Amino acid sequence: MKTTKIGYARVSTREQNLARQIEQLQAAGVTKIFQEKLSGKNAARPQLQAMLNYLRDDDEVIVLSLDRLGRNSADLTEIMEAIRHKGATLNILNLPSFNSIEDPNLRNLITNIIIELYKYMAQEERETIKVRQRQGIEIAKRQGKYHGKVREYGPHSPNRQKRYIYKEACRLLTRREQGEELTKRQIARMLGIAPVTLYRIEKYRAEDQIKAAN
Repeated sequence: MKTTKIGYARVSTREQNLARQIEQLQAAGVTKIFQEKLSGKNAARPQLQAMLNYLRDDDEVIVLSLDRLGRNSADLTEIMEAIRHKGATLNILNLPSFNSIEDPNLRNLITNIIIELYKYMAQEERETIKVRQRQGIEIAKRQGKYHGKVREYGPHSPNRQKRYIYKEACRLLTRREQGEELTKRQIARMLGIAPVTLYRIEKYRAEDQIKAAN
């Protein structure tokens, strides 16, 4: 049976570009690519699950780097086991290649050892970053410089487009409350955002109104 090369590409936000990953996957001979713009904080990603369901015996899953599949060791282990359960193999382009080793069992053993090492290193790096962030926040609090995380959508968002979307969403929600026939789904469609994003903005708006009233 001929091996089918299947790619998976992921970035964390809509503003990021998938072009580089897709280009490198195509250069590696991938014929089908599953792609999405979602955080890798857990494995509940539609295109990831679609790829796992699509896999057949002897397929080869190709990703640019291990963190495209997941961000923590437990999720990565679960995803890799799902790939193996389907009879497919995993190829991570930025890891060393052992294709020159003729014995497939030895090749898979060495590859798995390298992957486990990278998983451990990635987990340690994330934990170190979290500790440093907590330490930085504590220092900023003591110095009176910490004001909390700036919301992604809001009047003070660092992203100009998201500041505009927040402002327009508030305006349209006000019109809806005043009796205009606008559904929340229509408002989300007008702004080019997902309904869940509009619900989040509505929650932020309510919080801002309470703060303004106090």
